[in-house]
Amino acid sequence: MRREDRHIEETKRAALEVLRHNAHGPYRGLPRTAGWGYPEPYTRDLMIAALGILASGDRHLMASLRRVLETLAHNQSARGHISSLVHDPEDRGASDCTPLFLMALGMYRQVTGEADFLEEAAQKSLTWMDYQSPSDRVIVSQQPTSDWRDEQWVLGYGLFVNTVVYAYLRFFEQAGKAEILRERMGHFVVRGGFQRRHKYEGLVVPQQAHFAMWSYKVYRSDRFDLLGNSLAILSGLASPTRSDAIVSWVEAKCAALRETGWLALDLPPCLMPFIRPEDSDWLPRYEQYNQPGEYHNGGVWPFICGFYVAALVAAGHHRLAKRRLMALTELVRVAREKPVAFGFNEWFRAQDGTPQGQDWQTWSAAMYLYAAACVEQNKALFFCDLAPPARPHEPLGEPPQPVPPDGA
Repeated sequence: MRREDRHIEETKRAALEVLRHNAHGPYRGLPRTAGWGYPEPYTRDLMIAALGILASGDRHLMASLRRVLETLAHNQSARGHISSLVHDPEDRGASDCTPLFLMALGMYRQVTGEADFLEEAAQKSLTWMDYQSPSDRVIVSQQPTSDWRDEQWVLGYGLFVNTVVYAYLRFFEQAGKAEILRERMGHFVVRGGFQRRHKYEGLVVPQQAHFAMWSYKVYRSDRFDLLGNSLAILSGLASPTRSDAIVSWVEAKCAALRETGWLALDLPPCLMPFIRPEDSDWLPRYEQYNQPGEYHNGGVWPFICGFYVAALVAAGHHRLAKRRLMALTELVRVAREKPVAFGFNEWFRAQDGTPQGQDWQTWSAAMYLYAAACVEQNKALFFCDLAPPARPHEPLGEPPQPVPPDGA
């Protein structure tokens, strides 16, 4: 076995150790979000961690995931909303927990073959999500700081949440709705502060490879969201042409950041370009919590890098995926506070590569397992088993197709 492969195997064993350690926490025995810092069972973290757990096939972890899904279904609101904390039905308001629940449930059904598992809860959540679309055309909107970025404003039609919606629609074989969402997201963002009547805005940035981070009417952010764009590739929302272009864009931008001293790692930040104090979207609170290159403003998050590695596999960039997996293998060794051989830390400062979050983070360990499995098997697990989406050829910069007014 080659030295690199030995390192990967060693890191996979360490990731399983972290997940098994975190599988039982102080809140009704549900999994904890981090080994020490976050004892609570945060829904979004555990639903994202489902990818790595399912990839591992570990019976103990699979049983724990099943209990989490069942508890979420039990604590679901009357209208189908999934709570932000697994054990607390009153902790609501997240825009991403319900779609992540549906995506994880779809994957769990695929792996176990239990096609009707939690069917009543699934239907209620699907109905809830139908009502999250202001235009009543599948694409959903959100309030600022309501997704995984509690220190980042994403307003209206956010890329990340809608890529998760697209994914679960495909897992639940709702091809018609998935195609409507893909078509809506494929429109250009509004430019020039003027929107013509009955012209829908989308998330395509003219003359750019990547999707915009968010858009709503005359407002938008064209910044690059690594998690959302990686999921766009994985889920099939991005065409092969666009997927290749996104990868090329990411690698070129990261090389430029390294040359200027803003990136010390061989892995991409979660946001590019960073938001700076002189920018129009800088908020006063960022001064304390969200400096450039830190946290949600360009920090390097191992769990997101796991999605990126898997997206590289999905896009056919297998050599690059292996290189980025090796960079992630080195990164997850570093710990911030605990004397452990593998830190699986939450996030790293882009400029110096130092760990800044909590050690033994559940989704950091789980997404390492998922990324490693995708590289080893040379396929984007779970997503690759979905029927390919039907779509016409989509050259970059394709003008938006006319869409009839609502109700037409």
